[in-house]
Amino acid sequence: MANESCTWVTEFIFLGLEYYPQLQVILFVLFLFFYLFTMMGNLGMIILIRIDACLHSPMYFFLSHLSFVDISFSSVVGPKMLREFFQERKTISFLGCALQQWFFGFFVATECFLLASMAYDRYAAICNPLLYSVAMSQRLCVQLVVGPYTIGFMNTMTHTTATFRLPFCGPNIINHFFCDISPLLSLVCADTSLNKLLVFIVAGAVGVFSGLTILVFYIYILMAILRIRSAEGRKKAFSTCSSHLTAVAILYGTLFFIYVRPGAIFSLDLNKVVSVFYTAVIPMLNLVIYSLRNKEVKDAFHRTIAKRKFCIKNQILLQERKWNKFLISFHEFIKLYTVVEF
Repeated sequence: MANESCTWVTEFIFLGLEYYPQLQVILFVLFLFFYLFTMMGNLGMIILIRIDACLHSPMYFFLSHLSFVDISFSSVVGPKMLREFFQERKTISFLGCALQQWFFGFFVATECFLLASMAYDRYAAICNPLLYSVAMSQRLCVQLVVGPYTIGFMNTMTHTTATFRLPFCGPNIINHFFCDISPLLSLVCADTSLNKLLVFIVAGAVGVFSGLTILVFYIYILMAILRIRSAEGRKKAFSTCSSHLTAVAILYGTLFFIYVRPGAIFSLDLNKVVSVFYTAVIPMLNLVIYSLRNKEVKDAFHRTIAKRKFCIKNQILLQERKWNKFLISFHEFIKLYTVVEF
């Protein structure tokens, strides 16, 4: 009954990141670099995979979707966080906050299960190399991509619906730089113990289930690698998994620290620091891990640049020929005109 007489919150105010005023411009430039690098790099990766025939394989099909998720994930938080560097009053509407939480939860869960799909791809490539092209059919690849998006949708619908149906009628100051679920629940003027349990269970289920799936596949992969007799063969097999393992370790370590750790060591201020890492840095690191450390991607990039140079050179030669023909025709015209005059 008390909720009926209270004033409902229509907007939230972010406390944002805490930093010395002297570092404002430096931090803005740094985070702007992270965001632009993530956007242009991942977009370039998607285009490269699309246009280079050598990258038309299941592994790069999954990688193109991971790049899309990283672009979207960064765009949910990045632009508003950058704008807030120069705003004294950092506000977001109630609906805007709900949408930000919805898309954030969607892309985080989707990325977790996309990494699980990529782990299965590596398992099929190393444990069954002769049947790889048959096992990883186009239909299965589509299913392994649609599945993560579906799970991401169900995950975020659960969290967002359960959170924003609660009464927000008291303070509206969020101790964060975006609408994350933990600081939001601290503003609810009702008992949130059930919601916190729901976050722990659902977020834990997403993380643990996808993490265990990856772990099981890598146990089989490790067993297959150890059966390879030559050291060179083992090194080559492991190198195909090293990028994926690095990305998994960074993302899961960060997410488990924030969402699946005991409440006794919970700290919103510490969460903000760690959240900067997985909202701004991890999408950029994924790009670095999968491109700069990947010989096939680097070779495809060099081929694309070489083709582009070749096309530009041909275009220049074609234009030169057209210009030469024009000059010859013009010269002939002048000569003919001169003869006629005399």
